[in-house]
Amino acid sequence: MTARDPTVSFDRADFRRWFDRQPFRIEHRLCDHPLFGLARLIELSRALPADRVEYNAGTLPITQDPRQTPRTGLSVTETIHRIEECRSWMVLKNVESDAEYRELGQRCLDPMRELCPDMRAPELFVFISSPDAVTPYHIDPECNFLLQVRGTKTMRTFPARDRSVLSEQELERFYAGGSRNLLQLTAEAESKARVFELEPGQGVHVPVNAPHWVQNGPMVSISFSVTFRTDASDRREIAYRINHRLRQLRLQPRPVGHSPVVDDVKYALFDAARGLVRALRSARSGRRAGCAP
Repeated sequence: MTARDPTVSFDRADFRRWFDRQPFRIEHRLCDHPLFGLARLIELSRALPADRVEYNAGTLPITQDPRQTPRTGLSVTETIHRIEECRSWMVLKNVESDAEYRELGQRCLDPMRELCPDMRAPELFVFISSPDAVTPYHIDPECNFLLQVRGTKTMRTFPARDRSVLSEQELERFYAGGSRNLLQLTAEAESKARVFELEPGQGVHVPVNAPHWVQNGPMVSISFSVTFRTDASDRREIAYRINHRLRQLRLQPRPVGHSPVVDDVKYALFDAARGLVRALRSARSGRRAGCAP
């Protein structure tokens, strides 16, 4: 049975079986939407804070040290105007700050809410890339639905829970504030890739922490990434942050997911500590307010 909506279509059985476990295909009807015209995207880029626009050269290796990512010397506006020939890659982040994009994102997510009732903190991203541009191998902390609007791209995804692909230490470093790009792509991992050839109107679900990299086709590519967090993704993040701290103390923490009981204890301790910090801050604020003239 397929859920139908003017914006997004997906197989409900696939969603129930594979959501946040394995990638699966979805479809959408955004290809002619005016929000993805270049003039509107330039307007959006000008309205966003500078730190919400990331762009660089698009001719990158699959694994790229983010500290050495080359720039093109162009401005944001020039990059979008010349995206067909300037060999660039760009992402506009948190475009939900714009009411029109926020409403469109909600329309994409609404059919999924019944199947994912703990959905929260939606974030929206627009990717604008030159022909043949590469998005290097990386992971993300959100549940992601990538919708291909214009052009084509090849996405290679890798199993998030296979520790021969993505180690516990890599995940701990990532959740402790490390770069999403600082991962090792081994020959063994490459053999486990699932390949999705995306055309306009098609999309793919990328589970939390599933490594992936993207190669654009011979035309300009525009993609809309609809993401959100869940209770499970929040707990996973906290468990990895705690394990990173324990490893710094020269301990050998139990891998996340090996014992739900241990993971629950870690989350409970973290939550209690967080509550204590909030209470102390509130008490200090109250004392300062009481001393005010």
